[in-house]
Amino acid sequence: MALKDNIQSLLGQVQEMKAANAEELEALRIKYLSKKGEITALFNEFRTVPSDQKRELGQLLNQLRQETEGRINELREQFEAKQAEADRLDLTRTPDPIALGTRHPLSLVREEIEDIFSRIGFTIAQGPEVEDDKHVYGMLNFAPEHPARDMQDTFFIEKEKGVQKPTDVLLRSHTSSVQTRVMTSQKPPIRVLCPGRVYRNEAISARAHCFFHQVEGLYIDKNVSFADLREALLYFSKEMFGPETKIRLRPSYFPFTEPSAEMDISCNICGGKGCSFCKGTGWVEILGCGMVDPNVLEACGIDSKEYSGYAFGMGVERITNLKYRVKDLRLFSENDVRFLKQFESC
Repeated sequence: MALKDNIQSLLGQVQEMKAANAEELEALRIKYLSKKGEITALFNEFRTVPSDQKRELGQLLNQLRQETEGRINELREQFEAKQAEADRLDLTRTPDPIALGTRHPLSLVREEIEDIFSRIGFTIAQGPEVEDDKHVYGMLNFAPEHPARDMQDTFFIEKEKGVQKPTDVLLRSHTSSVQTRVMTSQKPPIRVLCPGRVYRNEAISARAHCFFHQVEGLYIDKNVSFADLREALLYFSKEMFGPETKIRLRPSYFPFTEPSAEMDISCNICGGKGCSFCKGTGWVEILGCGMVDPNVLEACGIDSKEYSGYAFGMGVERITNLKYRVKDLRLFSENDVRFLKQFESC
């Protein structure tokens, strides 16, 4: 029964089998399971065993091979798991915990504005930030001598280095340029919201910046009235600032709307009673609006006798100031994490 003793001896070795790495494990596999391995040699010896012993010894040999293969596979899976864990480990990461970022307050407010107007049928329209005079001013009823065209207000882009003469390529000063592109490419009814960054040549201070963000709206259809504009803006104000919010419209002037108005809301800090924020008036201005001037409709290829429309525009920074009481516009672009961390729960 020398064969049986050898099988049991190898079975004990297999049960105690250990390997420090994949190379050692491969050496053990070759030692026991290769064509010249010890278990293969026992199977060759099994051929000479008397018939009355084959059943018992055959079962032992099969058990030995199965346990050997199982033990080797078990060790291989352990090594593969360790290697996978090592592959996932980023050795370039700092040992200190990495703080999660927060969404920017301007993004939060812009998306809230978009969501509110989407509930009443407005869709989003986008346009280029580098524009031409035609879409930014010409089609919006700006006279050639209008002050907004002056180099002090608009960033113009020179076509050639050193050329000082005026050019019609500029950074858009309002997202109304998106409205003109929509009006010239789509037929009424049109109901779009135009969010984006705009640029103006202004000194940077707590109250002004050379770039900021706007959201403008445009609705054109048959029989659109000023009452439709008022109801849309009242709905927005109540959704953004609370159901108790009131609005008032004051006559104003914009080249592209007639009649035009500035819209105030009841101060959301004092409830309209008067405070330092609203300068004791109980009202805070948030946007400009009006009925689209017929000259603008005609310039964009829309029959002003058949269609009418309204437009409005607001600064995202202004709305964010009112919602979160941020007093300095520069905080929005300085990337100070102490400021941004205040909006983690928003």
